[in-house]
Amino acid sequence: MKILFMGTPDFALTILKSVATKHEISLVVTQPDRVNGRGGKITMSPVKEWALKNGVEVFQPEKIKSEESVAFLKEYAEKIGGFDVAVVAAYGQILPTSILYLPRLHSVNVHASLLPKYRGAAPIQWAILNGDKVTGVTTMLMGPGLDDGDILEQRSVTIFDDETGESLFDKLAYVGSELILDTLDKLSKNEIIPIKQDEENATHVSMIKKDMGRLDFSKPAEVLERYVRGLYSWPGAFFVFQGKNVKIIKASIMDDPESDEYQTASTGTMFCDGKSLLYIKTGNNALKIERLQIPGKKAMDTADFLRGHKVNPIEKL
Repeated sequence: MKILFMGTPDFALTILKSVATKHEISLVVTQPDRVNGRGGKITMSPVKEWALKNGVEVFQPEKIKSEESVAFLKEYAEKIGGFDVAVVAAYGQILPTSILYLPRLHSVNVHASLLPKYRGAAPIQWAILNGDKVTGVTTMLMGPGLDDGDILEQRSVTIFDDETGESLFDKLAYVGSELILDTLDKLSKNEIIPIKQDEENATHVSMIKKDMGRLDFSKPAEVLERYVRGLYSWPGAFFVFQGKNVKIIKASIMDDPESDEYQTASTGTMFCDGKSLLYIKTGNNALKIERLQIPGKKAMDTADFLRGHKVNPIEKL
């Protein structure tokens, strides 16, 4: 089939590569090149990089809803004899109906959650932040709203206790890359019956922002440990120590020590033995820091950090 592919980040790239093994990628639509914060370097999306290497034309509109964008896609479709399907994965903009219904078999979205749960831009991270045990991938016929289309197929994935945002991202991208091929095959044979989403059970999640990484130690250690995992590797969970943002790479939950110093300390107080033990009092239990990273340095175990930095036995963060 002739595929109009729309996507931007690494998740979309995994889907794109899979679709390209069985179908013709006629056109790639991705977000415009952006200026990287470091040095003002302009970077292109992973999807665009793949398209250029494989000789596929790329379209990068600032606004996909603009008249110019819609006109371009309609003209391109006429030139090649029409698109069969649009495959959309983490594109980054809501599509107008004039584009959704442009392909012969409509537009199919690959979404990294078990819809109607976790509509929105960051379902992978929020599944971990909320302590879910299961998540998955949904393929759906796209509707006019945000992730509100009819469900085509779903596949569940277990969230392990040590799962990070990064590991779950990779896992769901792989599952999605398999699921989209199955969906496209069944769609082409008219062997799939779309199912409407249950609006009463629909939930929405917000985008992940950099400031979400600053830990609030009034929350229970159980919640903070999930934030450490869920926000890895971007933006990363951190606390401020000696004027620097220290990223926590790995942490665990530790029962409250029975010492008088700990019992009388306020939340956000850090304790250490100067050798390998470093923990912070939270709203419930302590957050034990096992691996961390200071600006400009590689990630290190707590013992290595304590050997190179003077940390008071008891310090209020």
